[in-house]
Amino acid sequence: TTVTLDAVDLQWAIILQIFMLIWYSPVEHLTVRNLTFRGPLEKLTEYAFQPLLSSVEQLISLDGSMKALTLEHVRNKVYYFNQEILYRQFSEMNIANLTIADAYMPHMLCPNKTSSFQCLNFSHNALTDELFQNCGTLVDLKLLILQKNKFESLRKVSFMTSRMKSLTYLDMSNNLLRHDGAGVQCQWAESLAELDLSSNQLVDAVFECLPANVQKLSLRNNQISNVPSGVAELKSLEELNLASNRLADLPGCGGFTSLQFLNVEMNSILTPSADFFQSCPRVRELQAGHNPFQCSCELQAFIRLERRSGGKLFGWPAAYVCEYPEGLRGTELKDFHLSPLACNTTLLLVTALLLT
Repeated sequence: TTVTLDAVDLQWAIILQIFMLIWYSPVEHLTVRNLTFRGPLEKLTEYAFQPLLSSVEQLISLDGSMKALTLEHVRNKVYYFNQEILYRQFSEMNIANLTIADAYMPHMLCPNKTSSFQCLNFSHNALTDELFQNCGTLVDLKLLILQKNKFESLRKVSFMTSRMKSLTYLDMSNNLLRHDGAGVQCQWAESLAELDLSSNQLVDAVFECLPANVQKLSLRNNQISNVPSGVAELKSLEELNLASNRLADLPGCGGFTSLQFLNVEMNSILTPSADFFQSCPRVRELQAGHNPFQCSCELQAFIRLERRSGGKLFGWPAAYVCEYPEGLRGTELKDFHLSPLACNTTLLLVTALLLT
């Protein structure tokens, strides 16, 4: 039921014949890696290419055994044809899962009729914001993976999903996404529960353009310096990843009433707020290690928080180390102590007065 081909370098006509043989077989999962398809030595024009495709046009729409097709590391050495002819064949395939990864693919067409696709993986290509705009035929699609492409507008991405009624997971990591805010409305699929926006160019305004029902959200490795209060009402959000951003403090949970897991590792937090678990009572795990902690009196309250939290600080104690002042650099927070006299200004003044 499973066939894997590796290092395939053949003329396109022969590759199509192989696909046709497999399509009529009991094979359910076909994977082709390191695929290079080429034409004959003479120029393969669009007119010569069309008959080769028309031979499989009826084939791919038939109900067969095939459930999943994976093409990885694809190189095209056929230059003289309209590539949209090829995209149309892929978009109309009657299968549940389609992966075309690392193929330099700049575009994919919306299916002409209601599609059977449930999972599409087009990672590591050259796709842009025009993908699936005004596309209403991907109503059964549940998983969409578009990492490592050239998407730029978060608003257009939201509209791309708006008619995908079954979409639950979307991966837009490692793109060029921005969102400037300024009252711009976004429109996401209501079913979207998990969204990965890590490694983009997003700033604080991203919280104005997020799916209302999202449960797991990754904004790792962006340029976020603050989580604006009163902007995002994400009442279903349970997991939030803000690692590798520019946060100066722990965010509050005013708009995230269901939050259970928060990751703020590798930010710019010097002295975390000690009242975090009071403002976020449902949080079961906080990952706040690998920040440049400034070991001073203000940090004592956060250290006491760890003792009262009952092990809610992930990575304690190894990931929580003093960065400032230089004399304490490398000291774990659990080993950092200051006397009550050094941190209580009133007590210090009274003691000095009595001594005087």
